[in-house]
Amino acid sequence: MSTGYHVAVVGATGAVGTKMIEMLERTTLPIQTIRLLASKRSAGKTLVFNNQPIVIEELTPDSFEGIDIALFSAGGGISKVYAPEAVKRGAVVIDNTSHFRMDPEVPLVVPEVNAHALARHKGIIANPNCSTIQMMVALEPIRQKVGLKRLIVSTYQAVSGAGAKALAELAQESADLLAGKQPEELNPEILPAGSDKKHYPIAFNALPQIDVFAEDDYTYEEWKMINETKKIMEDETIQVAATCVRIPVFSGHSESVYIETADHADVAAVKQWISEAPGAVLQDDPSQQIYPQALNSVGKTETFVGRIRKDLDVANGLHLWVVSDNLLKGAAWNSVQIAETLHQQGLVHV
Repeated sequence: MSTGYHVAVVGATGAVGTKMIEMLERTTLPIQTIRLLASKRSAGKTLVFNNQPIVIEELTPDSFEGIDIALFSAGGGISKVYAPEAVKRGAVVIDNTSHFRMDPEVPLVVPEVNAHALARHKGIIANPNCSTIQMMVALEPIRQKVGLKRLIVSTYQAVSGAGAKALAELAQESADLLAGKQPEELNPEILPAGSDKKHYPIAFNALPQIDVFAEDDYTYEEWKMINETKKIMEDETIQVAATCVRIPVFSGHSESVYIETADHADVAAVKQWISEAPGAVLQDDPSQQIYPQALNSVGKTETFVGRIRKDLDVANGLHLWVVSDNLLKGAAWNSVQIAETLHQQGLVHV
């Protein structure tokens, strides 16, 4: 294109970085040039963008000279050091790590929910946790109509959220167990958390730990969902609890969400609200066994919602099942959507 933005992708060779490149190929955002940035060991290799080979460059502070929008997905330590360098050189940063999420100066944005927060940005915008994003898309149409008082979420999270090495671990463990090995013969190194003391097999297993344990015996992943929900909804009074579980699925996060609304909500009305909400797809027909499934979400940018039903004991209680591709809506696509929305709102200057 003769006009458009100069865009950089930091962490271009990673699982999310490669998806960011795919999403930028599909975006309505006008792009003039793209710069792919990664570690020194990846520099010189090539990736393809719109059928053109792009040479990967080593990330340095000067990589952001002339860049308008920089998408980051290379770990919190990289974002901490290089995001301010990008802003200093005039770029708007959309960061997919957790480093800036709870910074009061940094908007935490799901475009379908709180695009208005982008107007407050000071150069950096944070992409929420993957599990938080899909839950917010599903709950926002309900919150707008009848308000939310309480939510309890149990997640069933795919292994791709832990990275390429975790995916390889799942594949190898599955093959080993199917070949007759015993669980105690496996040698897990990544899950449930690479930095923790012990590691357990994920194949044919469910691990009720994502990230390391923190305050009150909640994991960091659970605290992310709790704190990010309150920040995005701009409501510190909403009661939030989370239990985050890793399951042996390659891609696609699933969630069981229980909510209590401030006002009465009829199930039929809730289904209608979700069917009309941006970014949400209603899949809910128990008579035909229609409901969201992780396998069917892969490669799609929407959030799928079903199994909507009243709680049998709480008057304003509702249950929902929420599914989305964690690498797309949960990461890459939400980041690109933020860039599109910045463009639409005139918040990026070229």
